Amino acid sequence: MANALQSGVVPVTDSRSSKPDTDTEFLTQVGAGAVLRGALLKLLEVRSEDPIGFLADHFGNLAQSLENGDSGSAVEGDQKKKQHQQQALQASEEQNQHARALWHLTQAHHSQRSAFNNNVAVAFSLLSRGGRKRKPGLKGRMYTELLRRVCRDGGVAEPVSAPLIKKLHCQDHEAVPFDLFRHAVLTCFVFADFMRKSRSLFEAVSPSDGILCRAVLGSLRDALETTGCSDPARYLEASAKLTPGRLAQAMDRAQTLASGTPSTLMGQEEFIEEASALFISRVKLVS
Repeated sequence: MANALQSGVVPVTDSRSSKPDTDTEFLTQVGAGAVLRGALLKLLEVRSEDPIGFLADHFGNLAQSLENGDSGSAVEGDQKKKQHQQQALQASEEQNQHARALWHLTQAHHSQRSAFNNNVAVAFSLLSRGGRKRKPGLKGRMYTELLRRVCRDGGVAEPVSAPLIKKLHCQDHEAVPFDLFRHAVLTCFVFADFMRKSRSLFEAVSPSDGILCRAVLGSLRDALETTGCSDPARYLEASAKLTPGRLAQAMDRAQTLASGTPSTLMGQEEFIEEASALFISRVKLVS
């Protein structure tokens, strides 16, 4: 080493040590074999009279497609990002529309029929406005989601309201007329009040004796059947007519008839489920 430095000669490291030993190994590492095999198979299949020209065109087209593929992936990524942003903006816009519509719907109780109907018309107009990539007119998806929110905000658990929503719902892209919207919204508000009334009746029968609970449910059913009207508001009026005296008579009669029968308990969940079924079975659909 000293002699080399003295002579001014710097030892050179063999740069070929980091490279493949042969051209064949290099081609194998970069995957050229598969490309060549594919090109030769194409050539054998076509049997071109100018194999050199054919291979030149083939590799030129292959290089062009790879370049387009890279740029295409970038464009596709940008498009997906833009699409996600648009979907997020649309979801935010729809949430705002629902919130505003619900605010108007809760400004008057459904028993104040004239004011409530006016608010329903305002809510329908708000939800029918066009938005991002959405044409004017109320569609089933927005309508059904509003019904869910009316029930949820009214204190009705989703498993309880689900059968009613299923009965009233429209397909996502189905146009919803105003008469159907008004009927369904009123039905959901009345249903929420009806379920609050049912819960208070259950609590009044504490402890939850099964015989007494059945008597209360029977009184609810009888009251609903006497309405003979498709107007959902009448169902609540019917349940409101269940005075303490009338319920006491029904429970006394049930206890007398069940004298000597072993008593069973009924949970609130079972009671609420049966009470909701009484209401939902009488809901009429607007054609």
